[in-house]
Amino acid sequence: MLERSHLMIIRSVDQLGTLTQAAEQLCLSQSALSHSIKKLELYFGTPLWEKEGRRLRLNQAGSALLNLAERLLPQFEHSEQLIKKIADGRQGNLRIGMECHPCYQWLLNLVGPFLQQYPEVDLDVRQRFQFGGMGALLGYDIDMLVTPDPLYSNALEYIPVFDYEHVLVVPKEHVLAQKEYISPADLTNKIIITYPVEPSRLDIFSQFCHPAGVAIKKHIQIETTEILLQMVAAGRGFTALPRWLVESQQNNLAISAVSLGKQGMYKTIHLGFRKNEKRPEYLQRFIQMARDC
Repeated sequence: MLERSHLMIIRSVDQLGTLTQAAEQLCLSQSALSHSIKKLELYFGTPLWEKEGRRLRLNQAGSALLNLAERLLPQFEHSEQLIKKIADGRQGNLRIGMECHPCYQWLLNLVGPFLQQYPEVDLDVRQRFQFGGMGALLGYDIDMLVTPDPLYSNALEYIPVFDYEHVLVVPKEHVLAQKEYISPADLTNKIIITYPVEPSRLDIFSQFCHPAGVAIKKHIQIETTEILLQMVAAGRGFTALPRWLVESQQNNLAISAVSLGKQGMYKTIHLGFRKNEKRPEYLQRFIQMARDC
């Protein structure tokens, strides 16, 4: 039966010309090498090389095997290197699921340095899931979930990496911009602009307006952060975002950030993973970079 070792011998003999040199290159004894090829010749029923003085020359059968060796052996070697890099945590694919719309800027601050450190790791970011972020993680559609609202399960674990204050964003000249903090009653009959997320998972509703029995005038949903903030700056309504994101845009837009409630509303970004699953070195490094960011 033809084996990889036979192809390696054929290639070495063609490159070096003698059994002695080929055996040394492959770390074999000359007798072991000769025995291996003799078995192969018996299997095929034909010799594989001919002698030309002190050197060996592959015949037609040997040349056919050499062509095979030159095609297959580089693929074996490439695959071995690839698997070793994967085993060492230096190569792979990192699929990140996002349940935090405004966290893209935070993520972008990580992606650049991470990709520089791990040039052989491919990264993909996914936001829309058929069964939600938790389902995507459990279904192996993603490797890590970024979320400010973890849904706990015995099969998942979450690592907190980043704390922030969730604030109301108002036009800079609006009367509410002068307040130290916003009370739920301040939003009565107001227009609230949010990302396209079900209201039950929006803190401005579930943790602020609804518990106080406050009814807003209208709920508008917009996908992009830039347009959402432009709408607020134009006086079309209010939104709720992380303070750090609002402050990063205040030089470009006439907007202000005001605390939600006297105590403020504080959130934490979590990274979710499947439990009891070994994390490659590059993923461990991503977690550390997320904590340091």
